[in-house]
Amino acid sequence: MMAESMTRDGAAALPAVYEVLGQRAVIRLLEHTDHQVVVAEIRAALARHRGVLLANGTPPPDAAAVAAEVAGRLSAFRQPALRKVINLTGTLLHTNLGRSPLSREAKAAVATAAATTNLEYDLDTGRRGDRDNLVSRLLTRLSGAPAATVVNNNAAALWLTLNTLAPGRGVVISRGELVEIGDSFRMPDIITASGCRLMEVGTTNRTHLRDYENALDAGGSVLLKVHTSNYRIEGFTREVPLEQLVELGRRRGVPVVADLGSGALVDLACYGLPGEPTVQETVRAGADVVTFSGDKLLGGPQAGLIVGSRDHLQAIRRNPVRRALRCDKLRLAALEATLRAYLDPRSLSAALPAYRILGRSRETVERIARRMMPFIAEWAGDVARVEIVTGESQVGSGAQPCAGLPTALVALTPRDADAGALAHALRRLTPPVIGRVHKGRVLLDMRALLEPAALIAALRGVTR
Repeated sequence: MMAESMTRDGAAALPAVYEVLGQRAVIRLLEHTDHQVVVAEIRAALARHRGVLLANGTPPPDAAAVAAEVAGRLSAFRQPALRKVINLTGTLLHTNLGRSPLSREAKAAVATAAATTNLEYDLDTGRRGDRDNLVSRLLTRLSGAPAATVVNNNAAALWLTLNTLAPGRGVVISRGELVEIGDSFRMPDIITASGCRLMEVGTTNRTHLRDYENALDAGGSVLLKVHTSNYRIEGFTREVPLEQLVELGRRRGVPVVADLGSGALVDLACYGLPGEPTVQETVRAGADVVTFSGDKLLGGPQAGLIVGSRDHLQAIRRNPVRRALRCDKLRLAALEATLRAYLDPRSLSAALPAYRILGRSRETVERIARRMMPFIAEWAGDVARVEIVTGESQVGSGAQPCAGLPTALVALTPRDADAGALAHALRRLTPPVIGRVHKGRVLLDMRALLEPAALIAALRGVTR
């Protein structure tokens, strides 16, 4: 009972709100922060301390300590949560780090679009325009499809397509193509959430044309072909080529939808990667609608691109839900600038950062590693042994899961400290440097380093 009484007394000894408001740290804070915001943060801080005191009886903080805590938390609110980082993880298009970095032209286009623009205004007629026109002409020219539209990501593109073409009806898909995409979103969930009925055919490793035919006999209304861009099934396998599904769809009068996922517009073989079905090839194969991402192998901002026949695209654009999924002017500006780079694929590596890092030779990456090695060693000091090792980078973002690109890594082996603590210290640099911890070492993959000067500045900006 005595301990409980002491705990209650400690909680009662917490400073009052007005006492904290009178502290110098808070007075300075009130010069540029709303009074109600400051009071709410003080009350929240006092509530946290009261809970701790009642739980374990620790000594109560004084008004100055609470004021310092409040000032620190509100100062943190003024710092941007989205920060530039240096990706040295070895995953080139890292989903958690924003996937594809934007080109210089795309960044400039975003800055222009931040002003008042002709987003939905026809400068020739002086009347309302259509934001789709900002990218649809380029998209149809590059893909070879008659019509195109854009929404905010590829999951939305597929959802909108299926919801338009087969609401309440069956979507036929091979069990071997029921992929799970990022953050546990699964293809079956997208299909059912679109208001369609999932009709799985075949088995995980083998699906035949007759499986699709039987499903159409049972009421299937759309044939869906999903490119398994984030995994591979090998061995005793069989899948039905898109061309055969297209022929079946034409014969039975049902549309064929192809979801490409990553959505390459160029042959990846010239970058040392395995072949990937391109958007143009898929359109030429006869798919009625093709969906793909903007921020993976396309090298642009997050977006879901839909190309296909005029009739189907017209129906998709008229779907009332499309308005909830549309892109804003900043994203459309970045996408248009990215698509313009494909007008000359020969200069793609120079124009798009994604292809610059994909196209680097082993020798180029090794030169970057040797150049960065002294700066990293200087930063590490006596804390870690630093050396250059070879390895492989992965494309990331669900693309090319079985392909690796040769790379050079700067490896930091801690002498006494934990590798996790060393990685944490790198993340505290400005900008944060993101590597990966593997077998007790911190590995910094140099293939994706686009701005060596930024890394040098980050390493030299902190005194260890």
